[in-house]
Amino acid sequence: MTLFKRIFLPAVAIVTLGSLTSVSWAGDVKGKVLAPGMRSPENIAVYVDAIPGKTFPPPTQHAVMDQHNLAFAPHVLVVLKGTTVDFTNEDAVGHNVYWPAINRNRKLAHNMGTWPQGVSKPFTFNELGDVPLLCNVHPEMSGYIIVVPTPYFALTDKAGEFTIKNVPSGKYTLTTWAEGAKPVTQAVNVGASVASVNLTVKR
Repeated sequence: MTLFKRIFLPAVAIVTLGSLTSVSWAGDVKGKVLAPGMRSPENIAVYVDAIPGKTFPPPTQHAVMDQHNLAFAPHVLVVLKGTTVDFTNEDAVGHNVYWPAINRNRKLAHNMGTWPQGVSKPFTFNELGDVPLLCNVHPEMSGYIIVVPTPYFALTDKAGEFTIKNVPSGKYTLTTWAEGAKPVTQAVNVGASVASVNLTVKR
């Protein structure tokens, strides 16, 4: 091999590898949501509202919204648009699950019917927004499904902290959803390292 090939070809390989690495960069978005005047900063959804030029097929694995001890579990479930949710019932009593609207559109109201313990019913959510869950049998029950446009989302913990993992590098907008609060948006710049953000939601 000539001296030119010994020097030039490895250099090309390094440049190419570097280019591929830069294209595939992804980072985590970590942050905290403050919720002054609210009962808790827990169960607040935070998501990237769009990745320009990309669409996301729904997951093949179903999400689960259970009914357990006369409560929806989890209280808030975040899913990608197109996700099928299995509504299960672990209680020894029947439940009737319905939602009066999706994203405040009453034309999208739906009643799943009533079913006993051990039965599961699926529903595919193709509309973006919040889905307030209720039970005709037990009016004290309530929960939410939040349908979002990208798979880059998280729910806050009891301290209001969250992590959205493996977000492609770029500049995006974060959006929040919180029960009883107005949505908040904030720009975020994601690179190869962790991007830190702080948000505040209010009633």
